[in-house]
Amino acid sequence: MLKLWFVRHGMTEGNSHQRYIGVTDEPLCEEGRKLLEKFTYPAVQALFVSPLKRCRETASILFPKGEQRIVPLLAECDFGEFENKNYKELSDNPHYQEWIDSNGTLPFPGGESKEECADRNLKGFDEVLKACRDEGITEAALVVHGGTIMNIMEAYALPKKAFYEWHVGNGCGYLVELEFQDWNDAERHFTQVTATANK
Repeated sequence: MLKLWFVRHGMTEGNSHQRYIGVTDEPLCEEGRKLLEKFTYPAVQALFVSPLKRCRETASILFPKGEQRIVPLLAECDFGEFENKNYKELSDNPHYQEWIDSNGTLPFPGGESKEECADRNLKGFDEVLKACRDEGITEAALVVHGGTIMNIMEAYALPKKAFYEWHVGNGCGYLVELEFQDWNDAERHFTQVTATANK
């Protein structure tokens, strides 16, 4: 059995202003660092991290003894022309209104579609699973992004839920378990899902 901790990075300045922070490589804000102090995660055998600063800093705080393995495919979505802006700053943008009217199903203009991001994130997750299987790892953590977690959970968690229902707060996430012998091209799902503090 493999246990995996999915952890969303701590708060950044952009997060605090509800901006779309995808490829913007900003660090944690001071409040974000302080908020992470209330979280406790166990030591793990392997630590997989998005390449962006906010994830690497979070991993250093929550798993200080862990050697970070950077997985570029686990990075957050590219929000294109919405990047580093919030809904107020986008209120006069006709592309933003079109995206809202589509219930978030349209691709981000100049960025990725949800499907492109999910496909990339799931390939990154496959890299993590291969490393765990090859190295006999039984417990690992992924310090990544909210969107990355939602993509993986939507694909593999039971019972099935829509993408946005898997939203987690900064520093929060899920503990999941899977059996490698049950993980194949025909059937892929987590055998156990436990939410850590998600707000």
